[in-house]
Amino acid sequence: MLGLLGVLAVTLAAPDAGAPLIPRAVVLGNPGFAAPVLAPDGTRIAFLKPDERGVVQLYVRTIGASDDTAITREPRSLRSVRWTEDGTGLFFHQDVDGDERHHLHVVDVASKNVRDLTPFPQASNALLETSPKAPDWVMVSTNRRDAKAFDVIRVNWKTGAIEADTQNPGDVAQWIVDADFRVRAARALLSNGGTELRVRDTVKTPWRPIITASLEETIRPFGFTLDGKSLILASTVSSDTERVIEKSIKTGTERLLASNPKSDVVATTWNRVGSGLRAVAFEGSGRREWTSLDWIYGIESERLKTVSPGEFEVISTDKTDVRWVVSFSSEGTPPLYVLWDRKAQQATPLGSAFPKLDGLAPVKPVTITARDGLELQGFLTQQAGSRSPLVLLVHDGPRLKDQLAFDPTAQWLANRGAAVLQVNYRGSAGYGKRFANAGNRQWGLAMQDDLSDAVAWAIKEGIADGARVAIVGTGYGGYATLMGLAKTPELYACGVDFAGPTNLLTSLSQLPTWWKPQEPLLWRRIANPKDPKDKELLTAASPFFSAERITAPLLIAHGENDVRVKISEPEQLVAALRGAKRTVGFVVYGGEGHSLAKLENRLDLAARTERFLAKCLGLRLEESSVKGGSAVER
Repeated sequence: MLGLLGVLAVTLAAPDAGAPLIPRAVVLGNPGFAAPVLAPDGTRIAFLKPDERGVVQLYVRTIGASDDTAITREPRSLRSVRWTEDGTGLFFHQDVDGDERHHLHVVDVASKNVRDLTPFPQASNALLETSPKAPDWVMVSTNRRDAKAFDVIRVNWKTGAIEADTQNPGDVAQWIVDADFRVRAARALLSNGGTELRVRDTVKTPWRPIITASLEETIRPFGFTLDGKSLILASTVSSDTERVIEKSIKTGTERLLASNPKSDVVATTWNRVGSGLRAVAFEGSGRREWTSLDWIYGIESERLKTVSPGEFEVISTDKTDVRWVVSFSSEGTPPLYVLWDRKAQQATPLGSAFPKLDGLAPVKPVTITARDGLELQGFLTQQAGSRSPLVLLVHDGPRLKDQLAFDPTAQWLANRGAAVLQVNYRGSAGYGKRFANAGNRQWGLAMQDDLSDAVAWAIKEGIADGARVAIVGTGYGGYATLMGLAKTPELYACGVDFAGPTNLLTSLSQLPTWWKPQEPLLWRRIANPKDPKDKELLTAASPFFSAERITAPLLIAHGENDVRVKISEPEQLVAALRGAKRTVGFVVYGGEGHSLAKLENRLDLAARTERFLAKCLGLRLEESSVKGGSAVER
């Protein structure tokens, strides 16, 4: 049954200037249905859904029924789920109060009994792979032996037995398992900041390098072909943007599978049944475009285009590859999930991430030319009108990217009356190695200038009221907020920082222990806090040392247990600002890390931000309080 547009389409009309306020809890709350994964036999789905407390749990539903059943009762929201190979259990990760020391758990679907498969104190663990060839076992990466290096172990999830598999020599950042459930490839980070992809023919033969990349280049392995004779990977060796290639393990010869002159690979669809790459997505024009790499996906993708509007992506399949879970979404529509039966040619709605969300603002891609001529891709979310208050929303990373996709934060701020500008400044991922490497050693310099140029562009184009501009961000975006207020105080009326480093000399000297292999790369991309020659650069790029230049109102928020950016980072800046009689609000969230896992804390921060921006920019305000949470004003 094709042509289900009337059944599955979600119509979200663009609001006018007087559009009703969308409640924060609706637009910024946990999705009501997320991450659906088919059981191996295709008869059930597991998915994420908030319980009555707002904590995201694992649920299971029988296909064709309305029997949603909560399988977990965890204290902190879960973010991922995977079935055991026999379909009787579900794997999930959980840490403690944001400490990023994740443990792998399994829950029995029938009894709801939960077991910690990696009960190692102070270790971080991650599910690496499962296989129908060894259904009782799971590959796990863990740093229990050495906090700086992740080894591979095998865990029998039924008995709890643990076996050593592959030991990390100290520089491996990623392990790749073949279709026969053997660790046969590794991506290593070299002391010069480069990357090396190593392979071995069997688990008993020595490792050997198959491709090496410099600091300026990237290698991203996706997996082995079904026969184990080749690796499929993306690389910028010998090209500016990523080339997707199939590389022979024996001969080293390469076969080009896909490339785009303007874009790196931004998404992939992997066929776990046949061990192969189904499709890759590029964003050369700002909008995601998929390139099919197998004939089945090519045929089905044409049929899926008739099911629902929006961009689709295959999320999960059963072990026969007949039933697929597919998501449909766009910049104006939150994800809608559908079960696609390839044999029956039938689509069945499963659920929407935000079924109550309506009245979203239009989003359009924009191109901004930086002062040195570099072209920057950006996205503008805005209700009708001109000369609006502007919020420059800066992405984290910095080697991440904003995309033309549904963004709850941008929609929330636009609904409050702001024009929201997101820009992929130099150093962002996705646009090739020249663009990414243009950000090397440019924290606080050209990277910050790109953001300033974006604001100037918005004012010149009549989009923004130059007297009402705020800068807001998390992580690197939080750092950019602080640096923007210090470097160009004339541009911004106020700023909001969450989890941003303030003193790069101290921040880069106290990174998590398990980031140790990444240090050579970080020192080359940012600067080395241990090198006296880099001290001047890091000092100039640190908001802490320019605190006296920050004059605009500022709101700083931080997770007390953040292991990436220690709580001492905002503490030292807040002390300096208050010593200089500056206006700064400071709120700390107990039991949270580099991101806020608890819904009540996220909504609390949103409410504080909304009140702050209403006062600073004149944005609309939802007059409602948030109950619970662990916020402490300091």
